[in-house]
Amino acid sequence: MGFARKSMSIVPLYILFSLMSIVFGMLNIILLIPLLKVIFDKAQPKHLPSPTFNNPFQYLLDSFNYQFDKILIEHGSLGSLYFVCAVVMISVLLANVCRYMAQRTMLKIRVNVIRNLRQAIYDKIVSLDLSFFSNQRKGDLMSSMSNDVQSIEDTVVSSIQVVFKDPLMIIVYFIMLFSLSTKLTLFTIIILPLTGLLISQISKRLKKDSVESQKTLGSLLSITEETISGTRIIKAFNAQHYLRDKFESLNFYYTRTLKRMFYRRDIASPLTEFMAYGAIIAIILYVGPLVLSDKSDLSAEEFIGYIVFYVRILDPAKNITGAIAAIQRGLASGERIFAIMDEEQHIVEKPNAEAIQSFEKDITFNNLSFAYTKGDTGYVLKDINLTIKKGHMVALVGHSGSGKTTLSDMLPRYYDPSQGSVKIDGHNLKDIKLHNLRDLMGVVSQEAILFNDSIYNNIAFGLPHIQQEEVEQAAAIANAHDFIMQTENGYQTIIGDRGNKLSGGQRQRLSIARAVLKNPPILILDEATSALDTESEKIVQDALYKLMQNRTSIVIAHRLSTVQSADMIVVLDKGQIVQCGTHEELITQTGIYKQLNDLQKLG
Repeated sequence: MGFARKSMSIVPLYILFSLMSIVFGMLNIILLIPLLKVIFDKAQPKHLPSPTFNNPFQYLLDSFNYQFDKILIEHGSLGSLYFVCAVVMISVLLANVCRYMAQRTMLKIRVNVIRNLRQAIYDKIVSLDLSFFSNQRKGDLMSSMSNDVQSIEDTVVSSIQVVFKDPLMIIVYFIMLFSLSTKLTLFTIIILPLTGLLISQISKRLKKDSVESQKTLGSLLSITEETISGTRIIKAFNAQHYLRDKFESLNFYYTRTLKRMFYRRDIASPLTEFMAYGAIIAIILYVGPLVLSDKSDLSAEEFIGYIVFYVRILDPAKNITGAIAAIQRGLASGERIFAIMDEEQHIVEKPNAEAIQSFEKDITFNNLSFAYTKGDTGYVLKDINLTIKKGHMVALVGHSGSGKTTLSDMLPRYYDPSQGSVKIDGHNLKDIKLHNLRDLMGVVSQEAILFNDSIYNNIAFGLPHIQQEEVEQAAAIANAHDFIMQTENGYQTIIGDRGNKLSGGQRQRLSIARAVLKNPPILILDEATSALDTESEKIVQDALYKLMQNRTSIVIAHRLSTVQSADMIVVLDKGQIVQCGTHEELITQTGIYKQLNDLQKLG
């Protein structure tokens, strides 16, 4: 309901239309009594006085009775029959017009709630830090974004209408039933607690089944996503049967859970209807003989009207029991969604954070230690002390898993240190606005992250108000302009999911062009050429040298030949800095760098 807050101003309008729809619907049944009297030839003139206004509903009834009596006197039974039929048709028309307007009003709330909910989930996913995604499966997030939201729309939101309108209908109809016969209505009302108890037991099981089914669906989507993204490896290792069996097993379990859930859901409404009709049959068996022998306080016409009123309660009662079952399923989806919404953000911006616009002096790592899990003493980085001066190229080298990428991730605040600090020009990164901090940096990673969009939009990604000429200049610096112009639609060519229509070298050059266009003072290059062949590496390396000119660069590399010209090479081992210096200095020392250099020479 919190997501409906912006639309709550139209709820009074919905309630008004719903109430008018109920009133006119009730009039249709009330008008049945005089209609039956005319048909049974029991209508007798009463010479009623002109009605006086007490309340709107009573005034309408008094006005109808007055006109009915008047027409009966002047035109007889046939004239009164025409009059009643005409009033019934008008009342039916007004009831349905009001019902349509109520549904139309509620539709605005429904679509706004779902739009706000979906937007809130996406905003939350975008704002969460990297540690969240390392513990989550993509399939579960996709399932929450699509199936859980759809489930809420199909259950909880669609039930809002029932929650507002149908209880009101039942109350109004019971008022009429009590006005016709208090004793009889008290007799029939005992069935409600019994029905409610049965429905509540069904609903508890429904919620449990729904939670299980949504979890399984998330697993199915994860397997599907992994199959699509890893299809080359699957085929190369002939693993189709393994994944097919895994998917089939989960799919069978999901289907079984789903069937069990729907069986329980679908029994709620028939159960309610059966018990209600049981009550109606009991009423007919109890009161019918009394009416036939003229011993009841109800006339035959009033008794028929009473039964019709009671039958009209069935639809809202079934709707409410169906809504209770539906809401239980929707709440299971809601819990999964709000688990994401309530996820704690570890990278937060201080309320009074500084808005720095430039990088002037240096970057310093002071006694920095880091562990991925809070409170974990198994640090990935330990006691890092390092100063990177403006305009210098600093290379991070070491064995795989030594902490190179994690150290570079500290700069854009993908993670915060567990101990110590990182500073830019003496400003602690935690004291700087995140947007301003990341504006100072450009990243080119080992895997070129591209989007299923045009080449132009991938280069200008996140940079509004960019001109075509600027994009082309950036592409030229990245050695990408020539191959772009050879594609089908030039800069407007769609490159496919993750840029799969391009080669590895072409994708990497687009990533470099994106960094060139951003023109950041600090550049982070994470194994930018390691996945390329020799020819592509040479082209990309040339583009990187152009990109690094007059910038502060942090370069992560396995191939030492690409960083020999670095102003400083930092050697990491098991999360600690073990060597530091230029290439010429380090190869004269016994240590990891010399070992790596000798191995690569031998290779």
